[in-house]
Amino acid sequence: MTINPNRAAKKPTMTDLYAEALSTFAALYDEAKGSAEIEHNAMTVATATATGVPSARTVLLKAFDDRGFVFYTHLDSHKGRELQANPHAALLFLWRSLREAGIQVRIEGTVEQVSNEEADAYFASRPRLSQIGAWASLQSRTLASREEFDTRVATAEASFAGRDVPRPDGWSGLRVVPRRIEFWYGAQFRLHERWCYEIDANGQWCKRLLYP
Repeated sequence: MTINPNRAAKKPTMTDLYAEALSTFAALYDEAKGSAEIEHNAMTVATATATGVPSARTVLLKAFDDRGFVFYTHLDSHKGRELQANPHAALLFLWRSLREAGIQVRIEGTVEQVSNEEADAYFASRPRLSQIGAWASLQSRTLASREEFDTRVATAEASFAGRDVPRPDGWSGLRVVPRRIEFWYGAQFRLHERWCYEIDANGQWCKRLLYP
């Protein structure tokens, strides 16, 4: 199964405010990359079922540009199935070591699948054992024992011995197309500073200061 890009809302256009939000994110991302953060690209991804039951997990951001924020997964995983049924997600970056009292970035938007070309290029850049693991794992399904998974890894290694590992069917990237981006700058005594960028139904971005 795939996530149909046509189900997503109209993509945000590159207005001055949207460009400002992306530039702010890029600067903070670079700051986190050079900080004490263990994984600067770690983010919580929150999804929900078609009936609104939520779930969340931490994944790694692999790319971002004016089209959105990309992570990779099996589409038959728990989050993949939820996003096929309800193509909306929220992202949360928490960089505790930055500035006075940490920085959070919250992103909410619609979800679409990246192109096969993008997914192929990223999969080819992964370490070989990570590629093998993508073939061996039935992500989110019940596993009888660790030994069973080790056997599947060994079988996949033998199957692709001496040749490149192709991207498995159903393993792809998901792009969160932002409709709302909030920057939360932590301060002592909970006197935080919050800036919210949000797009309206007409595709126009606005910028607001929020109470902490």
